[in-house]
Amino acid sequence: MACFGLTVVRHGETRYNKDKILQGQGVDEPLSHTGFRQADAAGVFLSNVEFTHVFSSDLLRAKQTAAIIIGKNRFCQDLEIKHDARLRERKYGVAEGRPLADLKAMAKAAGEQCPSFTPSGGETLNEVRERARDFFEFLCQLAVEAGQNKQVTHSAASNSLRRSEVQSVFPWADHCDEPELDSGNSGASKQLDANILVVSHGAYMRNWFVYFFSDLKCTLPTAFTKSQLSSVSPNTGVSHFVIKLDKENILKPEINCVCLNQDSHLVDVSAEFATSKMF
Repeated sequence: MACFGLTVVRHGETRYNKDKILQGQGVDEPLSHTGFRQADAAGVFLSNVEFTHVFSSDLLRAKQTAAIIIGKNRFCQDLEIKHDARLRERKYGVAEGRPLADLKAMAKAAGEQCPSFTPSGGETLNEVRERARDFFEFLCQLAVEAGQNKQVTHSAASNSLRRSEVQSVFPWADHCDEPELDSGNSGASKQLDANILVVSHGAYMRNWFVYFFSDLKCTLPTAFTKSQLSSVSPNTGVSHFVIKLDKENILKPEINCVCLNQDSHLVDVSAEFATSKMF
């Protein structure tokens, strides 16, 4: 049995996000001032998590966000960020660079509704989901190989002590059992074979998570409903999953969702933005 943690973060805000203009793959905007502040906040929130691998979309807004998050990390500042085109935002074809209202108007004229409508030159939801499925299966194989390597090169006691420190700060990132910790049962958990950070995009992430919940029967967090899956993650929203793999059939993972589109780290950023609007 292999087990890995997967933390998925949406990129920070761009001016196109703020103005509700579709970027897709054809508009490669940098982060806005607010986007940089959001990425900083996400980096601080995740600063005590020791990631083993980091992947980002190869679009600028995601690359900048990933670099800022890793730059804030206590353990992973030298970790290579691998940019992968499979993590790109959904392609919106002729609607890219145009207001979201235009996409909704196109859908209405075609007798369809967003987000299922596909504009000319765009990707269907199934095509996006296939990209996500392909990337996730790649991660599963990566985790299995990482577990095999870990058995060969067993960590020293000093390294185990460092991981214990990380676990105490951000406990669910290093647990393979139930996400809720029992402090009185220190023997109930095991180290992750890999702890992976992914930075991607709103529409892509929504489709990826639907694949998790609908196709792979991922468990939902407590008090979370499936209807909430239709919402797009806020900029730098954090989602975390713990994935158990049967090495004989890694295509049938057991997935537990610990949190989805969590944005508590943005409270100070939102407050700062609200204050700045007053002057």
